Amino acid sequence: MHIGAVHLPTPFAVAPMAGMTDTAFRRLVKRNGGCGLVVSEMVSSEGLVRGIDRTLEYAEFTEEERPVSIQVFGGDPAKMAEAARIIEGIGADIVDVNMGCPVPKIAKHHAGCSLMREPNHAASVIEAMTKAVRIPVTVKMRAGWNDTERNAPELARLVERAGAAAVAIHGRTAAQSYSGEADWRLVEEIAGQLRIPVFGSGDCVEPEEVVARRRAGIAGVLVGRGVLRNPWILAQARDLAAGRPARAVTRTQRGQFLVDYIDLLQDERVREPEGFRHTAPGTAALQATPATNASHDRWVINKIRALAAYYTKGFEQGAQVRTAINRVESIQDLRGLIADFFSAGAPAVSSHS
Repeated sequence: MHIGAVHLPTPFAVAPMAGMTDTAFRRLVKRNGGCGLVVSEMVSSEGLVRGIDRTLEYAEFTEEERPVSIQVFGGDPAKMAEAARIIEGIGADIVDVNMGCPVPKIAKHHAGCSLMREPNHAASVIEAMTKAVRIPVTVKMRAGWNDTERNAPELARLVERAGAAAVAIHGRTAAQSYSGEADWRLVEEIAGQLRIPVFGSGDCVEPEEVVARRRAGIAGVLVGRGVLRNPWILAQARDLAAGRPARAVTRTQRGQFLVDYIDLLQDERVREPEGFRHTAPGTAALQATPATNASHDRWVINKIRALAAYYTKGFEQGAQVRTAINRVESIQDLRGLIADFFSAGAPAVSSHS
């Protein structure tokens, strides 16, 4: 399938998740196979334009991740257009606009899901961006602000007319956040109304669910928390879509994924060749003072802690290992804990942890 002129090898994509889907994690998911697109953590348009925000790092990516979409948030058409030009300038394949984040600190700045409350203004943001760049501009939105403002069908039509190359719908309102169930019938309804590709997201934690949503007439599926629990879910979905059994993933492989993730995080900006990363202007200044080994290790440990909250779900004694990871104080101890828990003779997977 295509988004604009950008070819996606599969219709399955990694959804943007703040604090989780960094470039190292995205690379490892790509290596597992089945991933047609990765979307970055959201980055502030203000930070990109001014070049002083720490969130500049969220716009980084590597060649291995292509095709890659950089997600930006903001509500000012001129600044969003300039942010799109910066994203195009660093070589991204697609620029995505966040109209789905329900977090109050984003919404209060007339960004994220609050843009859905001003559909004509939201469309003007997209129009300004599509006029500013040649790469495709896409939009990720929710069902609406709340149950009385479920206006995703209207907004989707408006942004399509404004030049959006694709839209993604999370079938919950901002008021729901992540409670309740995603409304996939709404996603299907919108897909039937637009000419551009429509992606859906929400509640896909098994490969069978990903494939079932795709077969319901939706162009593609963005998977968020399901990828955090199972980084092979997109590869397994591709297997099923091709009529093959979903590949089995051993406990040892799951342990190795975490080890590889630690390795990539430890090497970040330390043992990378020049030009390895595509970076936004101003990023070099932020990195002028390297982190100490201790602070870098602490950052790596915190990243693994965040992932482990999802990754160890479904394992017998998963709760205990999450507690142990939250107490670990060194990379060496973290590696040892992972080796012990994911060894071939450890307890089997359960649905109760």
